[in-house]
Amino acid sequence: MITEIPGITVGHWTNLDAGTGCTVVLCPEGACAGVDVRGSAPGTRETDLLDPLCMVEEVHAVLLGGGSAYGLAAADGVMRWLEEHGFGLDVGVARVPIVPAAILFDLPLGRPDVRPDAAAGYAACAAASDGPVTEGSVGAGTGAAVGKIMGFQRAVKGGLGVAGRRLSSGVIVSALVAVNPFGGVVDPATGAVLAGPRQDDGSFADTVACGERLLGRTLQEMAGTNTTLAVVATDARLDKAGCRKVAQMAQDGYARAIRPAHTRLDGDTIFALSRGDKPGDAGLIGAVAADLVAEAIVRAVQAATSLHGIPAIRDLRGAA
Repeated sequence: MITEIPGITVGHWTNLDAGTGCTVVLCPEGACAGVDVRGSAPGTRETDLLDPLCMVEEVHAVLLGGGSAYGLAAADGVMRWLEEHGFGLDVGVARVPIVPAAILFDLPLGRPDVRPDAAAGYAACAAASDGPVTEGSVGAGTGAAVGKIMGFQRAVKGGLGVAGRRLSSGVIVSALVAVNPFGGVVDPATGAVLAGPRQDDGSFADTVACGERLLGRTLQEMAGTNTTLAVVATDARLDKAGCRKVAQMAQDGYARAIRPAHTRLDGDTIFALSRGDKPGDAGLIGAVAADLVAEAIVRAVQAATSLHGIPAIRDLRGAA
């Protein structure tokens, strides 16, 4: 679990009636961070400062949220919580919390006029703990959906998943992913579609196979309506360049478990956090992170529950 890394806690704010939520990964004492954005429709905040050339060396939280661009406001609440508790970058006259954020599009589910706001971000911080992270239709994964090429009414529920591993060196690597892609989720080992657009017979279609017939229309109708977001973390000591490399390599996990990934319709973004003093190699950690991201994606759709008419694969299996 990502919360086994000392100094990292995770909290959710979930609104099932509205079909949206947000998730905060808190590291109040500071963590070195990097980011990689591969999708062409991102919604982000404070990502430029994660460039290794930029001055700020640490962040104090990462916020993932639903609500499309409106959801970026939840980061204000995270900043307020951190400020109230005395955390942030010391600028002499105040402490300024550094809170990168990214959002996904979940407005069609539930109420589009209710989105994560500053109060939601604050509540997620207040709920944060170092215990097991709840998975499924919770936090940033509440309103997530998978496989929308045949229309939202044919999609299945996405969600939030986590995965982690302790290496033989003792280094922990973990991933937390909110899964809301345009494509379907596939088994990384076999390529079989686990969650995707539902066909009349109840089976899942392959999004790429549907592409020639439907993609032109879908590009017009669904631009910017999808995104998979992740935070990968380790207790190995990495600098900003190392964190960025881990985030880059972790994107391979999207490609293994989502077909297709990194499209013009997605805002695929991965943050990487390093909090700890253990020796570690960014290349090895990045390779493990990619495996864990793929695993967390599968766990997200397996743990999701049906919501507002969009069925989860667990319920579809039960009906079959």
